[in-house]
Amino acid sequence: MSEIQDKPQGRQAQRLLTRKRVLDAAVAEFGRAGAAEADIATIVEDAGVARGTFYFHFPTKEHVLLELEQREEARIAGELERYLRTPHDLADVLAKVVRLVSAMERRLGSKLFKDLLAVHFSPARPLDETWREHSVIGLVAVEIEQAAARGQAQLVVQSYHSAVFFLLGLYALLTTTSGSKAVRTAALADYVTATLRSLEPR
Repeated sequence: MSEIQDKPQGRQAQRLLTRKRVLDAAVAEFGRAGAAEADIATIVEDAGVARGTFYFHFPTKEHVLLELEQREEARIAGELERYLRTPHDLADVLAKVVRLVSAMERRLGSKLFKDLLAVHFSPARPLDETWREHSVIGLVAVEIEQAAARGQAQLVVQSYHSAVFFLLGLYALLTTTSGSKAVRTAALADYVTATLRSLEPR
């Protein structure tokens, strides 16, 4: 009986490995050429799979980006959760989120990072989901609520909306300030300061 049960697990493990190989090859090609110009033939050749295997795992290029988005979200959330176990205040948390998202942009490259944001905000995205399914936003919202409970912030709008607004502005800044590093660093620092000022008790 156990041998029969083990076989599906083995096939499932193989499917997951194949899916990861296809995803990694697709991410590399998307980073090189951009999602729109990415060549499926190059992806399947690099992954060592048949063309149909790509479409089995990812029916469209947008599905590749959504899978990558989920992977990066989980990575950032995990790192942020570890950070939150150390002493911090709200300013520390917002600055940490800026560093984590900036690191994701460097890891993916500017072209793929913009493609990821484009599919995230696309009305044609294949999956129907809400902001509340994004763990990073949820973590920031909790920190805003806790700051308010300590008397260090004032909730003029819902904490979740404040977190959404913060992340939206951060993404916008990163995609539009592609000039000198000094200019971008100053803009991001000012953005954190402005966000904190908007949450100050009145």
